[in-house]
Order: sequence, then C-alpha cells, then structure tokens
Amino acid sequence: MDTQLTTQLNHRSVRHFKAQALPETTLSELIQVAQHTATSHFLQSFSVISIQDPAIRKQVAEISGQPYVNGNGHLFIFVIDQYRAATLAQADDVSELGSADKFMQAASDAILAVQNLVNAAENLGLGTVVLGSILNDPLALIELLKLPKYTFPALGVMVGYPDQATQPKPRMPESMMHFTDSYSPEVAVANISDYDRTIREYYANRSSNAREETFTDLLTKSATTSPRKRHEILSALHQQGFLLK
Repeated sequence: MDTQLTTQLNHRSVRHFKAQALPETTLSELIQVAQHTATSHFLQSFSVISIQDPAIRKQVAEISGQPYVNGNGHLFIFVIDQYRAATLAQADDVSELGSADKFMQAASDAILAVQNLVNAAENLGLGTVVLGSILNDPLALIELLKLPKYTFPALGVMVGYPDQATQPKPRMPESMMHFTDSYSPEVAVANISDYDRTIREYYANRSSNAREETFTDLLTKSATTSPRKRHEILSALHQQGFLLK
C-alpha cells in the first residue's frame, strides 16, 4: 500500500508534544498545503492564525477547557473568512454573504484545508490534533482573536513532534457508512453490537485514559448533552453576519 495512504489510515490524535519548535520552513510548507486545498469557486474563503503569544495561547486553552492546548506544539486557528469578499466586493449590498450558502462555502473551504494540513503534517512524521473545542466559548474566542464581521473560528489544529505513543481508534465497519445510490437507515445502525464491543475493548485497553465506553454511549452523550456555551454558537454566527438569510 502507498506509504501516504498507510499514514492516513493510521491517523491518531497526539495531544502532547516535545518542546521543539517547528522550523519556519515547515510551517510555511504546511500553510502552502492548506492554501492548495480544493476551494469553492476559487474564493479561498478561509484564513489561518498562528497563536504565538503565550497569554493568548493560555486563553485559548481556557476557552477549550483542554489544558494540553497550552502545552508544546504549534497552534493554528482556521477561520471562516468572508471579510475579504465583504471588503473587496464592488457592490453596495453584500448581504448575500449572510446566507447559509455563503457560510457553507467558506466553512467547507476552512475544514478541507484543516484536513489537508493534517495529512501533510503526519506525512512529515509530525503529530496533530484537531480542536473543535475552541468553540466551547465562541464569543470569547471571537473577541480574543479580534475577528471582524464575516469571519468565524472553525477549528484549531496543534502540530508538533509527538511526545506520546497513541493508538488509532477503530472506525465503524465500512458497511455501516458507505451506501449505494441512497441512504439506508437500516444499514446505518446494523452490526452496532459488534462495533460497540470493539470500542469497549479499545477504551478498556488503551495505554492512557482507559475507561468503560461504547460507540453507542458516545453517540448518546453527544445527542443529549453539550457544553453550556456551545449554545451561543448560533448567536455568535449572527453577530458575525452569518446565517441571516
């Protein structure tokens, strides 16, 4: 199998990194890879912020509720960015940027770029972790990063030299998530008992943070609970000019 495919199939999150800064050339290469990601209509509707100020980094960690975010490794914040369009458009009315369509265009640009950067970093032998937790207090993060109207934080990514050995999490059977021609509600939950046993065994035997949990447990928790300030995401999107039409 191609070595790059092998690397991607063995993806695992790394949360602890060595106290070794990434070379500027590597950082530039990773950003260039992100820039060369597929982009809707070639609008390139995302930006990236490197967090280098220790005080800002500490606050991002507090917002995330994840202490390791304030550790080693380089921290990127990927930003949904329609500000350029709002500023450069030769039009009096740019309210269309507040539509769900334009938000989805920019969000897909940012999220695809994140994955491209992660793939590139891991193929260089680096470790990564994607941080959806930066949205645990979206309004605070917007203020901290001085994000103007028509921008919104999408994801954070930490990249560095791994300082821990982690294990890839076993994914669902392909049969549960790969359909032909139409979605199959029955197949989507078939064989869940077998997969629950696989996940229970994984969590019980992994090298750190072992616990008793199944995939059904994870889905149930996600469907019924959410960090308190996550409920402010929609109002934060409205504040930034998104999803108004």
